[in-house]
Amino acid sequence: MGIFERLSTLIRSNINDLISRVENPEKMLNQLIVDMRTHLAKAKQQVAGAIADEKRLAAQVETEKKAAEDWERRAVLAVQEGRDDLAKQALLRHNEHAQGALQLHDTWVKHREETEKLKQSLRQLNDRIEDAKRKKNLLVARQKRAEAHKRIQETMSSMGETGTFETFERMAEQIEQEERRLIAAAEVNEDLSGDRLLKQFQTIEVKADADQQLLSLKRKMGLLAPGSGEDSKQLGKGAAEAQLADDDDEPGR
Repeated sequence: MGIFERLSTLIRSNINDLISRVENPEKMLNQLIVDMRTHLAKAKQQVAGAIADEKRLAAQVETEKKAAEDWERRAVLAVQEGRDDLAKQALLRHNEHAQGALQLHDTWVKHREETEKLKQSLRQLNDRIEDAKRKKNLLVARQKRAEAHKRIQETMSSMGETGTFETFERMAEQIEQEERRLIAAAEVNEDLSGDRLLKQFQTIEVKADADQQLLSLKRKMGLLAPGSGEDSKQLGKGAAEAQLADDDDEPGR
């Protein structure tokens, strides 16, 4: 019975605790199943031996019964032959074998009961090992799912760290601020550098040139009659604009 107790203890082990303490739970579980099968094979050998002993006892019971019957038949034969002395000896032998048959029968009955218990225990252990094999697959799947969940959580945690992104945003803001400062400095430098009066005339000249091109286009299209007052209007408008510009430049105005 010792092997059954050891195997039962092995199967009852807290496999979840083993998983938490080993680096490779699947390998550990597979080794447990191998150990269970090894113990089961040894248990089968012990049960087979017990069954063989039970059958041997049953055969001995039958042998003793047959011997008792044979000596009883011999006692009858001796009485028929008038040999009471031989009949008595035959009856003594008959009684010995009959008594032996009874004792062996009791032993055989008890052994058979124990053997049936062993066979039942063996069937239960086999069922528990099969159940352990099924649970092993589920436990391995749970372990792999837990590992995958852990990796996902670690990845999400690393993605959720805002330090790097905040640093990037600060750098971008600094760069944009520097760009705005440089643009403003360039505008101020352009406004304050060079001959301001010359720039004003250059602006007027560009506009006058555009006005002249427009008048030429209109004449070409026949929209202006020769000698029309459009030229004087344009010139008058330009003179007025120049006067306004001079008034703006005059101090105290």
